[in-house]
Amino acid sequence: MAAKVRKNDTVLVIAGRERGKRGKVARILPSEGRLVIEGVNLVKRHTRPRTMGQPGGIIQKEASLNLSNVMLVCSRCDHPARVGFRLLDDGTKVRTCKRCGEVVD
Repeated sequence: MAAKVRKNDTVLVIAGRERGKRGKVARILPSEGRLVIEGVNLVKRHTRPRTMGQPGGIIQKEASLNLSNVMLVCSRCDHPARVGFRLLDDGTKVRTCKRCGEVVD
């Protein structure tokens, strides 16, 4: 099945503690059905010093979110929208915005 959300897409979180935040997709984990968004869902991780150059302490990093909790933001209408698929005349399959009908890719 084709992916509805890809790396570098702008998405809006629609459920959970981070609802309402927008961000750029940094990483997708397709086998787990999750994705990581830059600057969203930050968690604190306590680490020990591992080598001489790496200090220990509390670091902040982005945790993953479920794919069902985000919606793609259309670049043309700038609203969150469902994603559809359409075949172009040359036979390529592209993602489309269900709200305005514009090609997202």
